[in-house]
Amino acid sequence: MRRLASELDTGPASLYVYVRNTAELHAAVLDELLGTVPLATESRRVAWNDRIARVLGSYTRVLMEHPTLARSALVTRPSGPNYLALVDCLLGLLREGGVPDDRSAWGIDLLLLFATSIAAEHGTRDQADQGPEQAFMTALRDASSARYPAIAALGNDLVSGSPEARYEWGVAVLLAGIASASRPAGEAEPSMQGGATS
Repeated sequence: MRRLASELDTGPASLYVYVRNTAELHAAVLDELLGTVPLATESRRVAWNDRIARVLGSYTRVLMEHPTLARSALVTRPSGPNYLALVDCLLGLLREGGVPDDRSAWGIDLLLLFATSIAAEHGTRDQADQGPEQAFMTALRDASSARYPAIAALGNDLVSGSPEARYEWGVAVLLAGIASASRPAGEAEPSMQGGATS
């Protein structure tokens, strides 16, 4: 907040008139950036699940360009108009795909959490020293079959595929699960903890 106040040639106290804390400031900045995410305006000839993947991909790319905001979005609950438009678009696409409303209501949390965590992980990884990442991949590839038989059996397949392919597969898995997994009975009341959309 002090750094921002200095950039604006004012004092930190004057910023608190507009935002209560850094988390609220991050949420406002994130919401502004989300205005650049295209919201599934393509023709209905493009399948609903492909449009969801594209919207989530755009959301993820915005966050990856701003890793600090991506990490903040994991714990901050944005509530601005652009975030609400994103949620509304995704819910509309889930409904278009025939996903029951109760599953969509919970599934949206999974989709946004997946996209946000991927952005936080990869955005941070792109800025960080690649040493730990290489060490992790080497450890998986060289795992002892006597001590780690499941890892050794899969070997290179654990780290195969491009990030894009793995992302698309993850979205497809989530959509299939959301569409087919029933919610537990008796869980209709709002939780105080909430989800990614609360």
